Amino acid sequence: MEAYTGFAQVYDIFMDDTPYEEWCGYLTGVLEKYQESGSAGAAGTAVPKTGNNYIIETDDDVIKNNLQQEHNSILDLGCGTGTLTELLARQGYDMIGIDNAQEMLQIAMDKRDESGLDILYLLQDMREFELYGTVGAVISVCDSVNYLLEEEDIVRTFRLVNNYLFPKGIFIFDFNTVYKYAAVIGDATIAENREECSFIWDNYYHEAEQINEYDLTIFVRQKTGEGLYRRFQETHYQRGYELEQMKDFLRQAGLVFLEAIDADTQEAVRNESERIYVVARKGE
Repeated sequence: MEAYTGFAQVYDIFMDDTPYEEWCGYLTGVLEKYQESGSAGAAGTAVPKTGNNYIIETDDDVIKNNLQQEHNSILDLGCGTGTLTELLARQGYDMIGIDNAQEMLQIAMDKRDESGLDILYLLQDMREFELYGTVGAVISVCDSVNYLLEEEDIVRTFRLVNNYLFPKGIFIFDFNTVYKYAAVIGDATIAENREECSFIWDNYYHEAEQINEYDLTIFVRQKTGEGLYRRFQETHYQRGYELEQMKDFLRQAGLVFLEAIDADTQEAVRNESERIYVVARKGE
């Protein structure tokens, strides 16, 4: 059963309390912290200016403009409906969004049409994504990485990230931990009722495989027909990981680990951390 089909229609409704602005602030802060020491490689040197603009010292204006644009570009890997992508675009970044759920991506493109922001959206699998050039940073948040159930798929994705990053480019991602799936979510049923829609979430944690399965039943009110609802069903699978595993995956992919923090407290990672932010840099 394919994920994010019917759920895409109501995703933003049920995610309306998600702190996207807070996430955006954290991401831009990390980028400002680490990109200031970035380098444009052999073609020139990136010198930080104010905001998100950079001066590239080179004799060729065409190369200069291309390097500046690449350094200022961000790939949002697993962008979903594009809420965070749009927030970063409003901060002045050149945004690219990639997702493999067509219904989610269509909503993102509808938002782009309404906002008028210049965002490139691509329907691609993160394990096989392709870009036209390099980017200054790659982000992947809201536990997109947890949908990669095999370790080799994570390493494969991370290698692609390393390949498409601008020299000294930054990779920021989050992931849900084994602790969250095993001790916090576990085997539970969650239900929520809204005026436009309702859902029932049946969660199952498979300890041996460290796989979290949740079966969604969604009811969406139809515009035609009094009191009529359409029913959708989806099954999602995610795998829990540990920080040390992620560090090893980065190493295998040629990326350099920089730091990790508890995504909920913005403090040091603990054994009870449920979601972790990881920051890495493109390898030499």
